[in-house]
Amino acid sequence: MKRFPFAILFIALVFFAGACASGGNQAEPPAGQQPDTESPAPSGNYDAAAAETLYKNNCASCHGQNLEGAVGPNLTQVGGKYTREQILEILKNGKGGMPGGLVKNDDAENVASWLADKK
Repeated sequence: MKRFPFAILFIALVFFAGACASGGNQAEPPAGQQPDTESPAPSGNYDAAAAETLYKNNCASCHGQNLEGAVGPNLTQVGGKYTREQILEILKNGKGGMPGGLVKNDDAENVASWLADKK
């Protein structure tokens, strides 16, 4: 009868333990402090509610209600790919199949800042 290699069993246990450990128990905050459940503060100065409304009225039909993409690309992490200025340029002039000028002037600035925070 062959012996089961203990090295393989040990490696499997290490991976299993690592997978279980990463499953969710975060460290408790120090006594007297509340856990940090808020999202990071936005980096730009913009009106997020207005930007979201503009997005839903002008962009969501192609980019999805939750920025998930549809006809147009996924925008959930667009700020990690493009700067605010690059996003503003795309909003003004279009790119690929996207026409420019769907959102204009201060509204375009607001939406570009809001999207740039999506990282």
